[in-house]
Amino acid sequence: MRILFFIENLRSGGKERRLVELLKRLSTIENMTLDLVLTKREIHYKEIHELPVTIHYVERKYLKKDPRIFFLFFKLVKQIKPDLIHVWGNMVAVYAIPAKVLFRIPMINSQITNAPQELSKGFFNHRLTFPFSDKIVANSYAGLNIYQAPLHKSQVIYNGFNFERVRNLPNSDLVRKRFSIYGKYVIGMIATFSDKKDYNTFIKAAIEVLIQRKDVTFICVGSGDDSVIRAMIPTEFLPNIRFLGKQDDVESIMSICDIGVLCTYGEGISNALLEFASLGKPILASNNGGTPELIEDGKSGYLLKPFSSDDLTSREMELLNDCDFAKEMGARGKEIVQQKFGIDQMTTNFLQVYKECLKKIVE
Repeated sequence: MRILFFIENLRSGGKERRLVELLKRLSTIENMTLDLVLTKREIHYKEIHELPVTIHYVERKYLKKDPRIFFLFFKLVKQIKPDLIHVWGNMVAVYAIPAKVLFRIPMINSQITNAPQELSKGFFNHRLTFPFSDKIVANSYAGLNIYQAPLHKSQVIYNGFNFERVRNLPNSDLVRKRFSIYGKYVIGMIATFSDKKDYNTFIKAAIEVLIQRKDVTFICVGSGDDSVIRAMIPTEFLPNIRFLGKQDDVESIMSICDIGVLCTYGEGISNALLEFASLGKPILASNNGGTPELIEDGKSGYLLKPFSSDDLTSREMELLNDCDFAKEMGARGKEIVQQKFGIDQMTTNFLQVYKECLKKIVE
């Protein structure tokens, strides 16, 4: 079986992490040939270079849309002759259509990775590619529903978490010392500073908690412009609200947190929440998107009213005041990840999809 994977880049992100973890597992299977096509020479997951995966570039010259990619990808597919094409993004799914149709190669479409409350104009790309997709794979049922994917050829395959990532982490005291964090409790949110992440609610709740108690440090970890969020914080609370920027070893930072938070506008299945849960941390997250498929409300964490800093404050105070209950929640969250979101489960499910698509071609 020869599979060609097509994605724009491998910069830090949930979708990109998921593909890299899948490639790691697939590369160990005998008689499996893997090709990876990128439209940008941007690779943050350096371990990809250690895998038996051939990397190709069809570089995009223009900022958004580049019609040259249709021809370059078509030419590459003609040369490689893959058995399957697996696309991981909106524009790459569009670019792959001519090659898929003319060479009659099955196409697996993994462009549904979120579950926004309102669809943007990018929804057109999904509707355009659905008819040409032999299988549409989303990482949440909420995503399939919001994008109105045709049910007869759609499937959910949850993110697969690799527990090797949270083994042998640095000593928590060393991590705290590295970032000068000395408070008794730590509450963290790991997310980029972008329109899709609600740091506003996170900071408002942090201020309310700090008015009531001073033994908590709130940390914000992620790339992007954080200036507007920083400006919200009164000077007296700045020592207790820390901005750590983009960090490569987020698991070690998560390990020092007592509570993991994600305020957002509509995730599919968040890798950050999976990471917090895998470390046995109780999680508080906005009740939208695919998050309810991960969190058992009141058992492994709490589903919050979107944009409600009051709700977040109340839940944070509850868990800070009842550490035993917080630990019980964290333990249940870890069980859920082990049961539903294992890397082996994800790999097995994708392999089944590949075999089904090839079988249909033979028939």
